[in-house]
Amino acid sequence: MAEGYVLVTGGDRGIGRAIVLRFARAGYTVFFTYHRNREAAEETLRLVREAGGEASYTRMDVSDPASVEEARAWVESRAPHLNVLVNNAGILHLGALEETSLEDWEMVFRVNVTGVFLVTKTFLPLLRRAPWASIVNVASIAGQTGNVVASAAYSASKAAVIGLTRRLAVELAPAVRVNAVAPSFVETDMVKALIDTPEKRRRAAELHPLRDIARPEDVAEAVYFLATPQSRFITGQVLGVNGGRLTA
Repeated sequence: MAEGYVLVTGGDRGIGRAIVLRFARAGYTVFFTYHRNREAAEETLRLVREAGGEASYTRMDVSDPASVEEARAWVESRAPHLNVLVNNAGILHLGALEETSLEDWEMVFRVNVTGVFLVTKTFLPLLRRAPWASIVNVASIAGQTGNVVASAAYSASKAAVIGLTRRLAVELAPAVRVNAVAPSFVETDMVKALIDTPEKRRRAAELHPLRDIARPEDVAEAVYFLATPQSRFITGQVLGVNGGRLTA
């Protein structure tokens, strides 16, 4: 019997894929979305089935209200409610402020911030139907400190996600808990270009007191903890999956 129903945006690869697999292995029915890479979504689905889990996927552009509404109708036709929403979909942007165009800035905010707003607002009725419900937003250490390899646009967008998390935790309580995770470097396709040599990887690892770089599974475990009833008295928090970097 399923533990509950979960939606993971951007679940086709990287951190999103690890989150999908974590919930599926625990017995949850998982819905996940992809934007462009259907082959990656198929691979995630294959891995879920190989692990004995249950999942299905649909395409969704988190920045497009019509696309989000279509995904909501798709989920609603398959589940009576949602217990967990994981706002994972996002884009990385690099470069100094002087190299960032207004188009770049608006695109980063449209996906990373407006996307969280749209998806949360659209799926909130399904969360409210559940006997218990929670939201976990995937933020970043970039939203907590400017001393990271990321652009002003990306850092500002993830800071906005943290602010939105804290406000929604108050606004949606007690029916829906809302928390966030804030990873540092994670070994995903999005980050590989930044650590594509042994020397770059070593320097990145040394930024963290634990002298390592996170795996997607490390973030998935943190998301799972915050999303599920074992953390029932935690809301409005940002859990740093950062190897101690903010304490260094």
